[in-house]
Amino acid sequence: MEGFPLTFTEAVCLGASLSLSGVFYYLYKRSRLTVKKLENAPHISIDGKLKDLLKVTPGGCLQYAVVEGTVKPVDEPLTSHFNKDISGVLQKFTIKEHRLIWSSISRTWMDSERILHQRVNMVPFALFGLDKAAVKVQSPLQADGIYTEVINEKFHQPTLSFGELVGVYFSGEKPKGVLEIEEMLKVGTTLTGIGELTLDTDGTVTLRPPSDNSPYFLSLTDFENLRNETCNIAVFWKVLVVVSALAGTAVLFWAGLRFYRTFKDRWEQDAASREFARQQAEAARLRAERANAEGSEEEDNNQMGNVCVICLSEPRDCILLDCAHVCCCFACYQALPQRTCPICRQNIARVLPFYQP
Repeated sequence: MEGFPLTFTEAVCLGASLSLSGVFYYLYKRSRLTVKKLENAPHISIDGKLKDLLKVTPGGCLQYAVVEGTVKPVDEPLTSHFNKDISGVLQKFTIKEHRLIWSSISRTWMDSERILHQRVNMVPFALFGLDKAAVKVQSPLQADGIYTEVINEKFHQPTLSFGELVGVYFSGEKPKGVLEIEEMLKVGTTLTGIGELTLDTDGTVTLRPPSDNSPYFLSLTDFENLRNETCNIAVFWKVLVVVSALAGTAVLFWAGLRFYRTFKDRWEQDAASREFARQQAEAARLRAERANAEGSEEEDNNQMGNVCVICLSEPRDCILLDCAHVCCCFACYQALPQRTCPICRQNIARVLPFYQP
């Protein structure tokens, strides 16, 4: 791009860097806001004083609070399909198919998986604390965090016939097997909940997703580990912001350096042209003074041996140093794609005007 400091590739890289920096910065600010809310959230004990606290709270609501209690069902619990001794309040059953797909680019088999079936069963449950006080949990599937445990995981390998094995290499897909996973939030598990605490009209204390769209958490870990995990996520996004910004800065620096070098070369060429013109005018003035002092002489008509070897029209009017060849005019010298002598290919350090008397 003539006169434009950025090439197309550099413009694309700079645009991608700015876009990614903006996305990463948004995610970083969101994570930092979550960390601040977690640090400012009050820790509420589940006991007999909880209802009294909510009664004196405006609106009977704590917008963001931390509670910790033992998981118990409100009614009958769920029972595991594979272990009848395990009961819980939330059950996830997932079937995944694993395949090997041939990649023509890397020339290797790549692992691929897809979910064939997923089912979630849930019963109402609450977090119980001291004095048989309880906090009912609403919308647990909307919560972030890890709040289920894998209680069964079984991999079923397929049995392929000879014809199916041959067909694998023609289709480029090889079935690897089916994985069954059962996860459950078990009864008696200690669970940390962070969200909005409200006192309903029937006197039930409920933990629900915050009305101001703050993050809603349910986690098997304690509050400190949950806060540290969130801080690590914020640090991760911050690192990506810095890396993306540095990449964009590097592109701008490279483009600026290239533009500076181009500008410097043009300035040096203009300065050389001005100096050459000055020296040429000075040589012409000295020659005219010498001619006036000695009297008019007959002008040499044999100019064919003094023409430029490049354009073959203009006289040779410059000396190329350090090789000292006199072979071209100054206009052709400026048009040279590389600053090398047309005769000996030696690098040209500087140019001086030449006059043949």
